[in-house]
Amino acid sequence: MSRSKKCILFALMGFLMIAQNKLSAQSEPETEADIFTAKNSVHAELLGNSGGYALNYGRILHQKNRMKLWGSAGFSLRRRGSSEPIFSAHWIPYFPAEITVFLGKSKHNLELGAGFYTLRNRSYTVEESLPNFIREEIHWDQFILARIGYRYQKPEGGFFFRAAYTPGIQFFNSETWGKEVFYSPFLIGISLGHSF
Repeated sequence: MSRSKKCILFALMGFLMIAQNKLSAQSEPETEADIFTAKNSVHAELLGNSGGYALNYGRILHQKNRMKLWGSAGFSLRRRGSSEPIFSAHWIPYFPAEITVFLGKSKHNLELGAGFYTLRNRSYTVEESLPNFIREEIHWDQFILARIGYRYQKPEGGFFFRAAYTPGIQFFNSETWGKEVFYSPFLIGISLGHSF
């Protein structure tokens, strides 16, 4: 495992341990407003943990007092236009997943977490030794993002909204262009959907 991936993993583990200790230290009794009966959600995400857009399913995995642990997974397809004569148009699948903790009273919440998405990408190079002069390389690129944001979700269900700052690290795995890593500090994400 590379050094940058190890640093990210240790930072995420440290964040989760600190968050769990802070949350378990709260000993207030649960109230009706703290219990979410609408544990499922479907939503569209723009930018953020989708890399553009994605349709997602999410679920509250655990809740205690004012803390809710939530996970989601989704899918999207992006069309990459042709670049004649190098390659024809094709569709690229994206697979986002996310785990967050949201804290707050009733419908207004602070949300903290981490997300990941991967995409099946293609790179092309011109090589005169090949019959058609084009070499195609299929590879999986990965993106890891943090989430710090606002979440609006009623405990009983209904309209669902999130807005967040989502800085991330991008891992491009193409042998053709070199395995590059980029940090993107200025990313945001918005989610709209329905909880039930």
